Amino acid sequence: TGNPVRASLLTIHEKVKIQEAHKLFQLKMKKTTVLVLGGSLGARKINQLIEKNIPFFKEHSVQVLWQCGKLYYDDYKKYDQKENVCVHAFINKMDLAYAAADIIISRAGASSVSELCIVGKPSIFIPSPNVAEDHQTKNAKSIAEKHGAILLNENELDIFPTVFETLLKDEGKQESLSQNIKELA
Repeated sequence: TGNPVRASLLTIHEKVKIQEAHKLFQLKMKKTTVLVLGGSLGARKINQLIEKNIPFFKEHSVQVLWQCGKLYYDDYKKYDQKENVCVHAFINKMDLAYAAADIIISRAGASSVSELCIVGKPSIFIPSPNVAEDHQTKNAKSIAEKHGAILLNENELDIFPTVFETLLKDEGKQESLSQNIKELA
């Protein structure tokens, strides 16, 4: 039957929900928003990547909605004071986070992948290599092979700025990723 997902995800593309999302997270409507998800506990490598690239995001006029995880919140909450960065330990209103997002950076657990297929936003998967049978890499690879997402392994994070900038500038690629991942829902 597949993985159960939140029914609220089915309405994230409605204008009212997008406006509500931007208001809740205090984001600007006309700026590109990247949603960063590392799971409820957080993902050290993803958090380090985002911290390192805050100037890069600012330079490209991208605002960041960053769920850093409860284990790392004390380390990264200082960035919540910066312009265009909104840091949370945990996000309770995931439908609104997805509604606000233009591009998503996420781990590739089964629940995350299932939700992102429904959401249909351009996604970059950074799978955790520290899980049983490397299942996150397998999940991400199965989507990436069908041109539904970009797979970036933790040992390739040095190329993140190039990968992200290329995606950011290529609306055709964004649309293609969105359409292809939706077909896998």
